[in-house]
This record gives sequence, structure tokens and C-alpha cells, in this order.
Amino acid sequence: MAGSGSTQDAAGPTPTGGSEAGEVCIPNISRRERRKRLIAGVIQFAIGLAVLAVLIALGANRWWRLPLFLMFWGAAGRFFQWRDKT
Repeated sequence: MAGSGSTQDAAGPTPTGGSEAGEVCIPNISRRERRKRLIAGVIQFAIGLAVLAVLIALGANRWWRLPLFLMFWGAAGRFFQWRDKT
């Protein structure tokens, strides 16, 4: 059956602001757990920076700095988990 020509018949109104309808983020962890992840990420990042500074000050080979990538990656992961509330 032909509708009234509206594209919003079954889907309902779309949200304003240019966002898609399925982009609602519901936190699946408590504020306390989110804070733990943020604090752990900041501490991990600070430790990584300190180790990097020591390695640079000692003139260590560049290959010794490569494992720090994992530490910074972990810190970034915790930050993004905190930000995305997951």
C-alpha cells in the first residue's frame, strides 16, 4: 500500500544533529570502574614516559625503546575504554 510519501513511516523521526539512530552509548560499567581505567591508563602512560626519558638519557639503542610501544598502546586502550564507557 502506498504511504503518504514520507520516508519516516516505520522508522519514526530521526535525531537531529546529523547523528545516526543507532549511536546511543549506554555505559556498561560503573563510574568507579571507569575511573579505575582512567587512573591506570594515566599511570601506565607516565611510567612509559619515565622509562623513555631514562632510555634516551642513557643513550640506549633505539631497539630498547620498541617494547614501550606495548606500554603506550595499553595506556591508550584504557583511555579509550574510559572515554567510550566500556
